[in-house]
Amino acid sequence: MRQARDIPVLRVENLAISYETRYGDVQAVRDVSFEIQRGDAYSIVGESGCGKSTVAFGIVNFLGRNGKIVDGRILFQGRDLVGRSQEELRKLRGDRIAMVYQDPMQALNPTLRLGDQLSEVLIVHRGMARSEAEDRCVHMLEQVHMPDPANVMQRYPHQISGGQQQRVVIAMALLNDPALLIMDEPTTALDVTVEAAVLDLVAELQTKFDTAIMYISHNLGVVARVSDRVGVMYAGTMVERASVSDIYLHPSHPYTLGLMHCVPKLGMDKSSSYLYPIRGRVPSPKNLPPGCIFEPRCDFARKICQEERPSIREVEPGHWSRCHFAEQVLAGELQPLAHLLPNLEARERSGEASKLVLNVEGARTYYDAPSTKLIGGEKQFVKAVDDVSFSIRKGQTLGIVGESGCGKSTLVKTIIGLEKPTAGTFEFMGVDISTPVSSRDLDLIKNLQMVFQNPDSTLNPSYSVGAQIARPLRRFKTVPRNDVRDEVVRLLNMMRLGENYYDRLPRQLSGGEKQRVGIARAIAGRPELVMCDEPVSALDVSVQAAVLNLLLEVQNEMGTTMAFIAHDLSVVRFFCDTIAVMYLGQIVEIGPAEAIYAPPYHPYTEALLSAVPIPDPRVEQKHIRLMGGVPSALHPPSGCRFHTRCPRRSLLPDGGAICETTVPPWQQVTEEHRIFCHIPLEELYKLEAVITIDVEEESHVG
Repeated sequence: MRQARDIPVLRVENLAISYETRYGDVQAVRDVSFEIQRGDAYSIVGESGCGKSTVAFGIVNFLGRNGKIVDGRILFQGRDLVGRSQEELRKLRGDRIAMVYQDPMQALNPTLRLGDQLSEVLIVHRGMARSEAEDRCVHMLEQVHMPDPANVMQRYPHQISGGQQQRVVIAMALLNDPALLIMDEPTTALDVTVEAAVLDLVAELQTKFDTAIMYISHNLGVVARVSDRVGVMYAGTMVERASVSDIYLHPSHPYTLGLMHCVPKLGMDKSSSYLYPIRGRVPSPKNLPPGCIFEPRCDFARKICQEERPSIREVEPGHWSRCHFAEQVLAGELQPLAHLLPNLEARERSGEASKLVLNVEGARTYYDAPSTKLIGGEKQFVKAVDDVSFSIRKGQTLGIVGESGCGKSTLVKTIIGLEKPTAGTFEFMGVDISTPVSSRDLDLIKNLQMVFQNPDSTLNPSYSVGAQIARPLRRFKTVPRNDVRDEVVRLLNMMRLGENYYDRLPRQLSGGEKQRVGIARAIAGRPELVMCDEPVSALDVSVQAAVLNLLLEVQNEMGTTMAFIAHDLSVVRFFCDTIAVMYLGQIVEIGPAEAIYAPPYHPYTEALLSAVPIPDPRVEQKHIRLMGGVPSALHPPSGCRFHTRCPRRSLLPDGGAICETTVPPWQQVTEEHRIFCHIPLEELYKLEAVITIDVEEESHVG
């Protein structure tokens, strides 16, 4: 029976959640209120540690043994869930309330077939016979656009891709037609194209099933795409809640304004823009400031903010804010202060800008693959990188983008010497670097360094931060031995960490601080080229902004050349001078950053731009979705490798038949911009821009 529209599916009133610790009860969530109507999507955003997931777990009473709700009400379809027995809540979970987690492998049992796991939901909650349950599961997999659903039912979780695993989890959550679907960072680990498909699926299912959705994310672009209303959480409390357009275009709390200024917009570039990171970090729940909880990090705080904690109030109809000066923020009167900006003026390099630092021609990196025949089988290769050519000049940054499996990381690892090239020319500052890192001389290693995606895998947990930064200084003899500590301190200050971090161990640092240590260690030897492999993908937006600004300062101060791998095209557009788009081991388009984001596009570039989530509700994107995943590099398609997924083949007179048999030519758009495609440039020029912005509504966010 459908509930009345005037009764919210979920209403949270003054919710407070505490955890019992050896220090006593610590309040992780305080005074949180919001409501979600049927068919609406309500997003909760904020940095890590702000209590977003704790609220979600509180709704389903999944707080663990030491967690408890100490105040407030959680009304689900008009009935209070607080104080209900575990048996009552167990019946609700998975039936009327369902949850999709960030990592689908946490929700899927690796030892059971997917069909058994899906069927169990209906057998337990609906009492269905197994055959009927399996038929319903196949139908639901079809609803989430799973290819060959009957076959998928027989597979184990590890036998399908990450995007397909997430679709299975979403199908499982929807089997009982829940009234409330809670999604906790469901697309964080997915490629941008898979993420776009999942977000399309969420919107479609929201309409089709009339489900209320609670969406938790730190990705402001995703939130702008899926939400009707947004709540912004900071340090365990809701500091602002409003419609998605008001949150993004007219924020009324300095924290919300700070989040918006942390994110690079798609048209921004490093020469004319700056990201404003929020200084400091989210305070511990057991050590909150006495006044406004955001006051220590707020650039506009006054004396009243230190003394008096503001309550949340309605500053406009439907727009609530927890700030003493919300009206001034809303009116756009408070902007980031000029003295907070670093000096980003590039130093004079007297002709160095044209100097070629890295030149790669015809690069190939193949991996041996076992033959399918036991005897006499033909040798097979995984063609991870196949005939790639590019160059990088002094002080420039090359961005490399593409889906997982396109060869980006393999290319960088080959250049750095961690993978052995099969063929090609690799010249770094005129020196052949086709040799593995173990046989390279010390000077070459010193000048070619790398920043990895996960600093936890590269920092030794047993050594202090200072010792790890000092090691390359001593090994490369960058400074005299007596000056090593002073140089480490200088680098720590440059990373905005300070001398007090010298003796700390990695476990005492946050994720963003660990990444800064990784960057400090990489630049300690003053290298000519730094390779960055997804260095900001796992970071909060505020930490991401700080790290990007830091890399820019390093580049400007030291003249460092960089290669930058990322899946976020907004970040790449902001940070990089030249962009190479990779697909299945090959570069399909390369050119200046501004040229890549306007027609003519390679069809693959066009699809990537269509998929990227943009943190602006005014943005309209063409809906281009690629079917299927990236083909196997063991048996890549003949002709153009993109032809199996290309949505633009019909532009060719033969309907794209040539794409299946003939390798495309390189077409020169300009001297620096070229596209690897059969479709003539005059046809590609006719394509409409993927991204347009409705500028009728003025934004107070710069």
